[in-house]
Amino acid sequence: MPELPEVETVRRGLNQLTLNQKIIGGDVLLHRTIAYPLSPEEFLTAIQDNAIATWHRRGKYLLAELSCSTKDKGDKENDVSSSTPCSGFLGVHLRMTGQLLWLHREEPLHKHTRVRLFFQSDRELRFVDQRTFGQMWWVPPGKAPESIITGLAKLAIDPFSHEFTVDYLANKLKNRRRPIKTALLDQSVVAGLGNIYADEALFSSQILPEILCTDLQREQIERLRSCIIKVLETSITHGGTTFSNFLNVKGINGNYGGVAWVYNRTGEPCRVCGTAILRTRLAGRSSHYCSHCQR
Repeated sequence: MPELPEVETVRRGLNQLTLNQKIIGGDVLLHRTIAYPLSPEEFLTAIQDNAIATWHRRGKYLLAELSCSTKDKGDKENDVSSSTPCSGFLGVHLRMTGQLLWLHREEPLHKHTRVRLFFQSDRELRFVDQRTFGQMWWVPPGKAPESIITGLAKLAIDPFSHEFTVDYLANKLKNRRRPIKTALLDQSVVAGLGNIYADEALFSSQILPEILCTDLQREQIERLRSCIIKVLETSITHGGTTFSNFLNVKGINGNYGGVAWVYNRTGEPCRVCGTAILRTRLAGRSSHYCSHCQR
């Protein structure tokens, strides 16, 4: 599943390529991809003739501010430079295998294409999703995004927020008698963190994944907070991680996997001490770690 670095990579790419271009139509090839409104026709009608003002990220969700063009005398018909935010939001969650690809309209359709959004240029934004768990929403103007995209209301603070302090993380972990790895996957503890970067952050902070949250010392939590941020920043600079499906908006793989410390490296030598990387399962998820470097 794409995690924070992959979604952030997509957000940055979308902000480079799609801003101030009017949506002139679209095609929904798999109806259940549209989570709100329930009618794909209503979804397409709501977003048509609007431009993308900017893309935001909340945890693993993408939110595009939609703006409608204001046409004064002398404005060109397709000019959206004077757009005003008035048409709500377009929300996207990639889930396990979702991809947002910015392509020429004549590009042959991938068999797993679920939604196409046509722009006034010769380009389109395609939502490709092999496992079909991804979703899209239109949030009407005047509505809070979390009132429509209910998963947003459950999100914790973003790791890049100034509010993501040692005290915040310590308070979230105290009294939780479960492994720290499991806690880090809880989006009500840290927004956007998933299996890959939880493993990487725990290795960097020298903490074993099965240690209970209640057994962590303050100094370990300080290291963990710092390492979460550092690992995420490093992955973003590498364009995220591609182990199976992730592509950025230009269809390019992420490169973090080539420098990962432990994730998906079972049996390979630790990059620090040479000990073979081990793999275990916690709450049904794989965890990779070094038994020498992590305590």
